Amino acid sequence: MKKKNYVSLLIALTLTFCVQAQEDESPSKFNIIGYGGIGYGKVKNDDQPNYNLNSNTGEILLNYNFGKRIGIATGVGFTELTGTGFNALGNFYHERTLIKIPLLLTIDTNVSDKISFFTNIGFYGHTIVEDEYRFLNATQKDVFDGWNFGLQLSVGLMFEIYDGFSAGVNFSGQSDFGKFETTANQGFSDEQRMDNLNTLGLIFMFDL
Repeated sequence: MKKKNYVSLLIALTLTFCVQAQEDESPSKFNIIGYGGIGYGKVKNDDQPNYNLNSNTGEILLNYNFGKRIGIATGVGFTELTGTGFNALGNFYHERTLIKIPLLLTIDTNVSDKISFFTNIGFYGHTIVEDEYRFLNATQKDVFDGWNFGLQLSVGLMFEIYDGFSAGVNFSGQSDFGKFETTANQGFSDEQRMDNLNTLGLIFMFDL
């Protein structure tokens, strides 16, 4: 029930911003934005040792421009995390998949006729889809669960390939506000969050 309530809240906030944007006298314009990359971040635990994870991320956003340079965007993102660490049960290899729903303010700034900077900043909610810790003689699944929230920032350098389509390079960073909690019968109890999850990759933008 908690997950459904959080999703409903995010949808309600998105619809509220869209209604307000439609009341603006500026002409409406929609974009589809996709970006992804590779990077790393730190898992910060309350009781167990911290450790680093490599990341592969991707997001698809629907952006609504309610001004000449400013818009609002939401969509869905996926993150795959992998890496090694150790805790009270020993050394492990960790694999985690998360799904994310962001709500972002976007800013598009022209540098020249063909080059522009694209920036977004805002909040996200994400939840763990798969979580696996592989120890030497055992494997634990679904160790942590729940929803978590945080702040993200992305900066991209865009090149117009042709009218209505741009591509470029993108840097993204995010950090959690809250913490994931361990589920029952895991052999240990802890809370953790992702800190400074930074990625570098490609970005694409299509005008609708």
